[in-house]
Amino acid sequence: MQTRNRFLDDMSQLMTNAMGVAQGARDEAETAMKSLIDRWLADRDLVTREEFDATRAMAQKAREENATLLARIEALEAAQHGKAQV
Repeated sequence: MQTRNRFLDDMSQLMTNAMGVAQGARDEAETAMKSLIDRWLADRDLVTREEFDATRAMAQKAREENATLLARIEALEAAQHGKAQV
């Protein structure tokens, strides 16, 4: 026959409670750290990936338009220069 030891039961309950408290403290610390990092990043005026990609696409389109316009200007200047020599 096995008897229950009250001391061991109490210690087991105490350890179980301590683990619950430790887990709660860990969760609270993680939440506080995430909040701190979020505030720090917000203060740094960083952009999101979506904003960066949109800006990059706009810059690429502007470069392509500039190249097209440059080619048209050069063609017009060449045509104008050809007429001036005639």
